[in-house]
Amino acid sequence: MNPLQKQVGGNFIPVSDIYKARDWYCDLFEIPNDGEVYFNHLYVLEMGDVHIILDSKIYAPENVYRVPAIQFVTKDIQAAYTYMKSKNVEIITEIENGHWFNFKDPDGNTLMICM
Repeated sequence: MNPLQKQVGGNFIPVSDIYKARDWYCDLFEIPNDGEVYFNHLYVLEMGDVHIILDSKIYAPENVYRVPAIQFVTKDIQAAYTYMKSKNVEIITEIENGHWFNFKDPDGNTLMICM
């Protein structure tokens, strides 16, 4: 019997400063930033079944995502685009095919929002 589950527990994002990254992501997703920073380099964002794990120990400029490694979900792509602009997030594409766009976090990681 295969002991592996068909489930993803978390996605790691390399960040240069765990505290600044925690505050930025928590503000963006309106999540309280009162969770524990583990081992002085890990912060877990509870995002439903799959968590985002910010990790400053794995950060290096060459480790930053240059293509979207994570897709965040929205039910209203136009509202999400407008919201991201209002937060002064660096948006790097327009809304494409009517259902997705890419943006960068403060460390330059490319991420996606999709309907």
